[in-house]
Amino acid sequence: MATRVRSFAKINLGLAVGPVRVDGFHGLTTMYQTVGLHDFVTVTAREATETRIVLTADHGGVPRSETGDAEKNTAFVMVNGALERMGIRAEVSLHIEKRLPVQGGLGAGSANAVAALVGLERELGRALPGAERLKLGSEVGSDVPLFLVGGTVLGLGRGEEVYPLPDLPVTHCVVAVPKVGVSTKLAFEALDKRQALTFAQGNDRLRELSRVLAAVWSMDGAESGLSGVNRRTVDLAENPLLALVRTGIENDFEEVAFSQHPSLRSTKRELVGSDPGAAIFACLSGSGSALFGLYASQTDARAAQQRVLEAGTQAILTETLPRPAYWDTMFAE
Repeated sequence: MATRVRSFAKINLGLAVGPVRVDGFHGLTTMYQTVGLHDFVTVTAREATETRIVLTADHGGVPRSETGDAEKNTAFVMVNGALERMGIRAEVSLHIEKRLPVQGGLGAGSANAVAALVGLERELGRALPGAERLKLGSEVGSDVPLFLVGGTVLGLGRGEEVYPLPDLPVTHCVVAVPKVGVSTKLAFEALDKRQALTFAQGNDRLRELSRVLAAVWSMDGAESGLSGVNRRTVDLAENPLLALVRTGIENDFEEVAFSQHPSLRSTKRELVGSDPGAAIFACLSGSGSALFGLYASQTDARAAQQRVLEAGTQAILTETLPRPAYWDTMFAE
């Protein structure tokens, strides 16, 4: 019997990018947050004398067996790696139903990899130890380990070094999905040209965001005039999200994405809105092109969704997904 798994998306609440490291990757500091938007990954598997993995998808942009490039798909790589580590040979069928945008900055491909692993483990009745899962995930992709944790997650290194944080409260969210896509590789290259950071300057940026994120849970954040943040007179101790946005978090990729695609800046303004009902926070997710807004009420979120839709951009209403809900709702049964 097949196992159908929800493959949830993520957004980035703050993303600082450092210079290129000696291993060729950029250093990052970010806070990931899983949200309710998802793809579906369906897995069937049984032990066999030889391993054979067939991957299909309902979206032409997904690497798959039909087009001869399934080995480029993170879900394929994850399943193959897991079988090798388990010492199992199996016949595996993977089918990906795409609901999340490709090149959207929502971690769709990485989430697919984790959903495929979870489905494989259920199908075979075997599971990798937690530490081995995270090690495999970090080898498959920088965003993969966060989906092995879920909820609110601190990401360091190139994003693969993950630490669970206390979950932020469930918050209404609107995700705007522009028609343009953003290549992560090209976004990094463009950011390097714009920033021209020395290693010392870049590492200072990473440490600063790390301090900001740590301060939130000690309720010691300082206010900032960051564009995209709506200041509100509230008791910050009641909501760490509000404390977080007042510290001045931002996404370094915005300057690149907005210069290449000016329409994204307009979409952010539509997400932010104005009082009453303005967004608590609005930002680009990852390297883009998706943007998101967080709202105090469903009424505010629906109003923002309508603004974005009227401007001609797809907008989806969802909410943030804490760690228990992430795992409790993963299997679509």
